[in-house]
Amino acid sequence: MHKKGCFYPRRCNYQYSINSAMKKTKNYRSGVVLAAGLGSRLVNGKNGHKNKPLVSVEGVSLLLRTLGSLELACDRVVIVLGFGADTIRLYIERQYKGHMELLFVVNEKYKLSNGLSVLAAGKYLDDDFVLAMADHVMDDSLLELAREYDLVTGGAALLVDYKLDTIFDMDDATKVLEKNGKIFSIGKDIINYNCVDTGLFVCSRALLDALDEVYSDTGDASLSAGVQKLSEKGLMYTVDIQDGFWQDVDTEEMLEHAEKHLIEKFQ
Repeated sequence: MHKKGCFYPRRCNYQYSINSAMKKTKNYRSGVVLAAGLGSRLVNGKNGHKNKPLVSVEGVSLLLRTLGSLELACDRVVIVLGFGADTIRLYIERQYKGHMELLFVVNEKYKLSNGLSVLAAGKYLDDDFVLAMADHVMDDSLLELAREYDLVTGGAALLVDYKLDTIFDMDDATKVLEKNGKIFSIGKDIINYNCVDTGLFVCSRALLDALDEVYSDTGDASLSAGVQKLSEKGLMYTVDIQDGFWQDVDTEEMLEHAEKHLIEKFQ
């Protein structure tokens, strides 16, 4: 029996219809999903949601949608939980029907910044991994870009959106200033920017090292702070999602926007 609140492995009991040769061709990596936060803006909204990763978007929970998306790029995923960990873990164990091996890790410091959730997953990761947010809805094209991305040794890459006029809530977005294919600066409050963070990354362990350095210096570490630290070494790259759609779901309005896109997409 695994100690409560620490680490829960789970292996699916069925096979997915792709063979190992196809997996190798598709460059499958390990994945990480951050699902530890309180999600207070959405869970305290008018619809009374209790666990943000389990909020339904057109009939499918946010976290299940994210796992379904990651199947295009990953063969195993570390899900980092915090608030509501037991409820979310049990739900996913019962509902997930995909091919990936799932491992559950609890970030006991989930009330601090999200970079600590990435660090909590670190011991279960290979050299390269795909990092995603549990509360983002993404087109398949973003995961295909992540799957095929050729990562620079010791670097990391953030998928970014240059379609600034399509961003649903620019005030809430994490802005990025990209220069020559690399991140120069990142943050919600930066004044100069030319693209936006989509919440999807392809990483080496260098990002973990950068986050650990920030945490050691400050006692906390946001993901953006780790990205900024790595960018200062010239090792934080960008990938243009071009026409791809994504939406962070932090509020009821963002939820409605994501659902509208999905309805229009499948009409």
